[in-house]
Amino acid sequence: THTSTMRSEYANFGAPKRRCNAATISIAINAALLLVGAAVYMSSGAQELSMVAPRQTRVFASKPNAMKNIAAGLAAAGVSSIGFLGASNALTFDEFQGLSYTDVKGSGMANTCPILNSGTTDVKGSLKAGTYKFDKFCIEPTSFQVKEDVGKGKKEFIDVKLMTRLTYTLDAMSGSMKVGSGGAIEFKEEDGIDYAPTTVQLPGGARVPFLFTVKELDAKGDVSSFSGDFAVPSYRGSTFLDPKGRGAATGYDTAVAIPAGGAGDEDALGKENNKSIKPLAGKAQLSIAKYDAATGEVAGVFQSIQPSDTDLGAKVPKDIKIQGLWYAQLQQ
Repeated sequence: THTSTMRSEYANFGAPKRRCNAATISIAINAALLLVGAAVYMSSGAQELSMVAPRQTRVFASKPNAMKNIAAGLAAAGVSSIGFLGASNALTFDEFQGLSYTDVKGSGMANTCPILNSGTTDVKGSLKAGTYKFDKFCIEPTSFQVKEDVGKGKKEFIDVKLMTRLTYTLDAMSGSMKVGSGGAIEFKEEDGIDYAPTTVQLPGGARVPFLFTVKELDAKGDVSSFSGDFAVPSYRGSTFLDPKGRGAATGYDTAVAIPAGGAGDEDALGKENNKSIKPLAGKAQLSIAKYDAATGEVAGVFQSIQPSDTDLGAKVPKDIKIQGLWYAQLQQ
């Protein structure tokens, strides 16, 4: 009796096994249905993307003549590749005006400059001589590099990781531009949102803050390339206090517990105690790729090299190279 009972108990394990196999088959069927549904969804999404993609390609990237002019204009600046001109969310100025706040919010489009679909690449032949008001000047960076020691005392610009969110484009700037005979250009930036605090990260993890700007840019040259110097204000203001309460216009003169006239005024601590907000200088080079005489719109590419933050004079600044696109409207 004991033996038959044990056998019957072990025999009962067969039924749960059959239930387990049925559950496995059900799960496999559901997984297959999910895969089929995902494949259908992805195929429909790809068709939608293929319809949208042509509209989101910057016009410069598909114009060989424009590319040739830009490359020639920036050859002296060392820009050998212009593949960075392609970007998503590329809209014309008129298309931007048709967007609402909710359309732009969270889309990243507020950090882009308008593109120019119309006009000609023969800028020298179509841009008439005269004095113009430079309005709605927008600069959109597409590449950041920092000059670092790469070994054996050699320094080169290396790629970095952008840490700032989509708030680094300069916009609504204005100024004046004088066009002379033969395409000579004299350009001066005067007003607008002409600075943006930006931070990049080096491959080793160190972060480099800087104030991206073209403030008071005074450039001269021709339509293919005009360059000049601009002012780089201090990254921090005169009332900023460091962790020890020292500032340029307020706060302690020296670090706490270091008496004035003593160790606090030694050369090693002098830069930490004597804060400086003196503006530094940068250099920018621009090239006009397209001009529309009917609307006065003009667009092109730029490259600038400027110093990074100095921590109110306590650190040696690093050189930052920025490349990208720009757009503006000319009015006589």
